[in-house]
Amino acid sequence: MRTILMVAEKPSLAQSIAKILSKGSCSSRKGLNGACSVHEYTASFRGQPCRFKMTSVCGHVLSLDFIGKYNNWDKVDPAELFSNAPTEKKEANPKLNMVKFLQVEAKGCDTVVLWLDCDKEGENICFEVLDAVQPVMSKGYGGDQTVFRAKFSSITDTDICNAMNNLGQPNHNEALSVDARQELDLRIGCAFTRFQTKYFQGKYGNLDSSLISFGPCQTPTLGFCVERHDKIQSFKPETYWVIQAKVFKGKENPLTLDWDRVRVFDREVGQMFVNMTKTSREAVVESVSKKEKAKQRPQALNTVEMLRVASSALGMGPQHTMQIAERLYTQGYISYPRTETTHYPENFDLKDTLRQQANNPFWADIVKALLAEGLNRPRKGSDAGDHPPITPMRAASESELGTDGWRLYEYITRHFIATVSQDCKYLQTIIAFSIGTEAFSCSGKTLISAGFTEVMPWQGIPEEESLPDCGRGDAFTVDEVKLQEKQTCPPDYLTEAELITLMEKHGIGTDASIPVHINNVCQRNYVTVESGRRLKPTNLGIVLYTATTR
Repeated sequence: MRTILMVAEKPSLAQSIAKILSKGSCSSRKGLNGACSVHEYTASFRGQPCRFKMTSVCGHVLSLDFIGKYNNWDKVDPAELFSNAPTEKKEANPKLNMVKFLQVEAKGCDTVVLWLDCDKEGENICFEVLDAVQPVMSKGYGGDQTVFRAKFSSITDTDICNAMNNLGQPNHNEALSVDARQELDLRIGCAFTRFQTKYFQGKYGNLDSSLISFGPCQTPTLGFCVERHDKIQSFKPETYWVIQAKVFKGKENPLTLDWDRVRVFDREVGQMFVNMTKTSREAVVESVSKKEKAKQRPQALNTVEMLRVASSALGMGPQHTMQIAERLYTQGYISYPRTETTHYPENFDLKDTLRQQANNPFWADIVKALLAEGLNRPRKGSDAGDHPPITPMRAASESELGTDGWRLYEYITRHFIATVSQDCKYLQTIIAFSIGTEAFSCSGKTLISAGFTEVMPWQGIPEEESLPDCGRGDAFTVDEVKLQEKQTCPPDYLTEAELITLMEKHGIGTDASIPVHINNVCQRNYVTVESGRRLKPTNLGIVLYTATTR
């Protein structure tokens, strides 16, 4: 009987996949490294009965480093690291003894199925696994193919079984692109880290860090925070004046009007306009505009938007958010959480995904109404060609997921339901007034149909005091007209959500690495996270970025 080795990226994934493919009948044992388990069962493969061994690695098997002598800071000029210093692959975590573990399990196997995560890093790990196991594997039957790649986006019975029935090949070019990026990161990162650590320690002996690290993405990430700090420090407030007018009609509550000129920076000019306005005791309605408007439902959820909302609305940092999302994914509650795509595939079963949420008391009524009335076609997003958008894959409760797990799952689910809901519709009314020669206006919104905001209430149209019924030529009594003195305000420190937006806009990092870069600048004491998850650079961060760029 043939023996087939299958390898996932994490122990928890291996267990979940083995349980699905064996229909719960696999036996499990610990591997020799103690960190990874091996799940065994018998099933059919390409029409033949086979023995399957499902196990995993723990992320990357190998890491890139310089050969020994180039790791001595005192004997090697940092400039040599750019091109002259040879590199080698080493075990990423020698304590795990991962290469030996894989080789022990691969002995006697003639086929390997790779279940690594379906992204570029996963493709790279595929070839790290192959480098370890192929030298010890048995030869295949005749010219039979012996290496297979499973492609999947969620840990559900349907997706895993489909992946097993439609195996492909690992992508060598994608794996090589990761090798290239690793070498660039190593050479640039090490060379500049050594150079600037020595430079800064020689000039600023009191800096509170023994290692001043550099990274191609870390430095611009820090730069956004420092540039905002510089704007705050250099900001000079300016005084300006606005005219505020209050008018009323009969016994109705007074209306506060906005001045069409908005503001002036000269007090005397402002006072002149006030005096001109005060010559009139009436505010005359010049026009009443009523327009039906729509607030669009969201596009399908990708990683960057999930990170933004988790930080701004849930108060969860990007690194913590990704850890929770990974756990929800490996447990089969959500789809793969690393994706740039905001467009559902044409064959995506929206109705079935929605139907799974029909019994959750938080949104059951909304879901049942959608299923009865028909789903709205989702907005067209962008297809990055990687994974489908992030969606819930099965029903869950807070007791299953824990507090933060539930909060993230709840947001992902509400976002998904919103994408197949109607737009929010409201009526916007603008009343234009003239008081003397000056123009004023007031506006209000009245909800027509809540649409998607029923499931995302924080996006809803806020309740406003209704505007009075009036028409062109109607006169209101002027209650007061006054000149108010105000000052321009400095910008605030960047929030994590704003930083994520800037990084995405300028191409700094990827959906997978953005949380890592933000976490790095915080952990290395270049930036601190203040209230409201605002990022304030430390003296070390300011000195480092300023010296690097100037």
